[in-house]
Amino acid sequence: MLHCEEKIKNARQLEFAIFCIENVAARLGVNAERIYEALTRKSDILSGYIVPEYEILHTQSKEYIVDDIIELMEEKGVEV
Repeated sequence: MLHCEEKIKNARQLEFAIFCIENVAARLGVNAERIYEALTRKSDILSGYIVPEYEILHTQSKEYIVDDIIELMEEKGVEV
């Protein structure tokens, strides 16, 4: 999938981004700040995937979202 970089546009997207970061951190047993770094500085997953796909992703289960993000991190070789 090709995604353009998008900025967070509203409070719902911001809350969803935080939800994603916190839940991936909890699943991996690391600090949320490390996940934020992994999704922003070490990759473009936040602006290139989570934000652009918000409308679809936020309708999925927490488990699906966390699994999807972790799988994408692994595909891109992003380490935390």
